[in-house]
Amino acid sequence: MIFYKFTSGTIIDYIMNTHVVIMAGGVGSRLWPVSTPSMPKQFIDLLGIGKTLIQMTVDRFRPVCDLERFWVVTSEAYVDIVKEQLPGIPQSHILAEPVPRNTAPCIAYACWKINAEFPDANIIVTPADALVINVQKFAAAIRKALNFTDGTHRIVTVGIEPSKPETGYGYIQAEERLPDEIVKVKEFKEKPDLKTAESYLAAGNYFWNAGLFVWSCKTIISELREHAPQIAGIMDSIAASFGTWKEEETLKELFPTCEKISIDYAVMEKSKDIHVIASDLGWSDLGSFSSIKEHIPMPHEDPVPDGGAAKAVDGGNKVIGKDIRLFGCEGCIVHAEDARKVVVSGLDGYIVAVRDGNALVCPISEEQKIKDYSAD
Repeated sequence: MIFYKFTSGTIIDYIMNTHVVIMAGGVGSRLWPVSTPSMPKQFIDLLGIGKTLIQMTVDRFRPVCDLERFWVVTSEAYVDIVKEQLPGIPQSHILAEPVPRNTAPCIAYACWKINAEFPDANIIVTPADALVINVQKFAAAIRKALNFTDGTHRIVTVGIEPSKPETGYGYIQAEERLPDEIVKVKEFKEKPDLKTAESYLAAGNYFWNAGLFVWSCKTIISELREHAPQIAGIMDSIAASFGTWKEEETLKELFPTCEKISIDYAVMEKSKDIHVIASDLGWSDLGSFSSIKEHIPMPHEDPVPDGGAAKAVDGGNKVIGKDIRLFGCEGCIVHAEDARKVVVSGLDGYIVAVRDGNALVCPISEEQKIKDYSAD
């Protein structure tokens, strides 16, 4: 058993060479019609609080990184949206993937770009579309991870204390359950069935995999060279064009030839120096309407930050929108922020979602089918 403990006096409160890479290329198809390929969930105010998910992500990391050291990797189609929603990020740090190739090429591209200017950087990689309620606790965990990886070959991933036997997430098995401490990772686990997820919860040393990583620039490049040489070789060829008139052309030619693989498969499951810091962070990937409903507070609970269009109403219903009227409804979520008026009567446990002239009415119990319902 190996674990590492730091006192507050040894945690680096501010690290000048920290960079944050935000992965923002997903399409959020499980949240149609609120999230669409032209405006996916990371660019939407899903919780009705006045900020989009990517804006909340940036705010979450401001305690450990200046805005000029943020990077966003996204689709070519979303570059202008990123510029509009995050005007403080340098335009040269908004990286457009010609095609989606999963997270390993996405992360590699950003890290090779950072390496060209800041080879001694410490890097945080995060999805753009997650929610974290316990932001101060989260910042403390990130500082601890940065301190642990700085100048070493170690990698830290952030684990989430599971609140239920969730079958929709991958898991991280730690060598021992030590909340808020850095512990060696024993194994990564695929999305389990319900019985397996229940056993993980009972064991106590399994954590949800949030897809959030901390490493040095040198470390991740070395790991990709060892475990994903095809991707590393392509990145070397693309990097030779950085800062020249050939850069965009070279990227469009070579990036699509990268192996389509996640960073978990490419590196994390193969590396020998992976650690996890796990905590109860109030985290959610907000990948379903039920998860959005869960994070709209009841009147007796603390409000979602900044207030806004979200609220709970009688009958355990949660609504987001300007003028939503429910009659005889129980346990529903209505998400209709851009609708003038929505009236719902007599539904029990339903999703009602409206956006840009499209509407969905679906039992919450059937929400896993929304991706299929909305397919063209």
